[in-house]
Amino acid sequence: MAIRYFEKEEELAPLNPVQMSIAREALDSDGRLTAVLNQLGVKTEEDALFLIAQKLGIPMADLAKSEVPDEVLDGFPVKAVHQYGIFPIGFDDDGSLLIATCNPFRPEPIDALAASLHRPTLPVVVLPSELAKLIKNRLGVGAETVDGLLAQADDEDGVQVLEDLDVDQSPEATMAQEATVVRLVNDILTEAVESGTSDIHIEAQESGMKIRYRIDGVLQTQPMPPEINRFQSAIVSRLKIMARLNIAEKRIPQDGRIKIRVSDRAVDIRLSIIPMLHGEGIVMRILDKDRMNFTLRGIGMDTDIYEMFGQLIKLPHGIILVTGPTGSGKTTTLYSALNEIKSDDTKIITTEDPIEYQLDGINQIQVNTKVGLTFAASLRAILRHDPDVVLVGEIRDFETAENAIQASLTGHLVFSTLHTNDAAGAYTRMIDMGIEPFLVSTTVEGIMAQRLVRRLCPHCKEPYIPTPDEVPSDFPMERLLDSKEKIFRPVGCRECRQTGYAGRAALYELLIPNDEIRRLAGQKAPSNEIKKIARAAGMDTLRDNGWKKVLNGFTSIDEVVRTAKMD
Repeated sequence: MAIRYFEKEEELAPLNPVQMSIAREALDSDGRLTAVLNQLGVKTEEDALFLIAQKLGIPMADLAKSEVPDEVLDGFPVKAVHQYGIFPIGFDDDGSLLIATCNPFRPEPIDALAASLHRPTLPVVVLPSELAKLIKNRLGVGAETVDGLLAQADDEDGVQVLEDLDVDQSPEATMAQEATVVRLVNDILTEAVESGTSDIHIEAQESGMKIRYRIDGVLQTQPMPPEINRFQSAIVSRLKIMARLNIAEKRIPQDGRIKIRVSDRAVDIRLSIIPMLHGEGIVMRILDKDRMNFTLRGIGMDTDIYEMFGQLIKLPHGIILVTGPTGSGKTTTLYSALNEIKSDDTKIITTEDPIEYQLDGINQIQVNTKVGLTFAASLRAILRHDPDVVLVGEIRDFETAENAIQASLTGHLVFSTLHTNDAAGAYTRMIDMGIEPFLVSTTVEGIMAQRLVRRLCPHCKEPYIPTPDEVPSDFPMERLLDSKEKIFRPVGCRECRQTGYAGRAALYELLIPNDEIRRLAGQKAPSNEIKKIARAAGMDTLRDNGWKKVLNGFTSIDEVVRTAKMD
């Protein structure tokens, strides 16, 4: 049987009649037991449901470790899933249909299904969070709302209007339809925020709409009910309305911003829409400040890197660069550095495109190229505001680079980012922009290259000792064998959504130039020569730092190979 059942090793005191009554009332009114755990004498909802199931003589299934066959939904009324909060999960030995429920005090819907399906049914208790996850995985995010939309379409001729929110719609039709579409869009956004998604991709394809969430840096396709394709235009239009964009304009790219509140947290969403072959494609970057910890130690910086970088960011002048591809955490590192050094006697001004997070005590400027407020123009203006520290969101061209150099030469500490593959490549990139090599070599005080790797889930990672054939040639196998320690690999559990990973950590490559490196940079030496000298001086490359994190149990070999190339 594919269904795994809970077994408790520790002894739990059985619930008395009063506690059972309290539990029944909580499940009937709230659907959860979290508010009454103290009254039930347990620490977790899992323990509470286990005791209730035990008292009622009903088994409790562990959906995170169970395999639910696809055929269980054949002939099953999907509306019952949302109406009663139940879901078929398998078959008993005698052929009875096993139906998961979070409220074993309500057997009536399950009994009624036995009559309508003409087969015996058995209730199985499951955790509410696991049941919600199963429903979303099998029926898709927003499936309940889609059922409502389809029901409305059966009653009215409103679905056709939803296909395109034109300005000539009647106010009554627009209001009636928009309210339901709002709920569908909110389902998509809420699920993304609660799952720790960084980006939502809504893609228009020939076969219909596809929604993917980027979680811990990896895109994951979200199951969606196929009927959602009928409301693709309505979803796009709703998002445009939320971002204050022109819903009638479908020929040019549009950018906007949405502010929502999820679980009492204010969340900013940066939205970009681009016309594509089969419709408009949308990408939304979720900016959840409450989930961020803008300190260098809070973002997981290694102790040795922290000590060296901490000295750099307290210099009186010079340029400090953070390099890496898009989505490698450069902005987070810079924000964390600014938070470390901000004080009442230091004036910090930033120019960004866009401003991702609003920081207290720091003056931030939003670049607006449409009116001529570029990085270079804003940087020139910033210097007239008597700053001590300046952050330039990105050095993209000669003018911005030249102004950053001049700012550092006139006694300012300048932070910025570049798109290069490694730290040494920043010299080559700046010189390629047209900056004199001697200026680059004398003003750049430090370069941090970084990448993000997924952290192994602490709840399910398993130790193992790989064979030499299972590791890359540059992996420090000797260190592993000499220390007799084990490294870890991902497994997957309910805590990490079966991925084996939870959260991310950064790999760092910090280059602090010595006299030899400055001399090479001033002579326009290739980046590989500069990197060779930096390594000889003690610099760890991204790959070296990755192997340290593998040996410390933070991440896996596969993650380092995926994100950092061999030196």
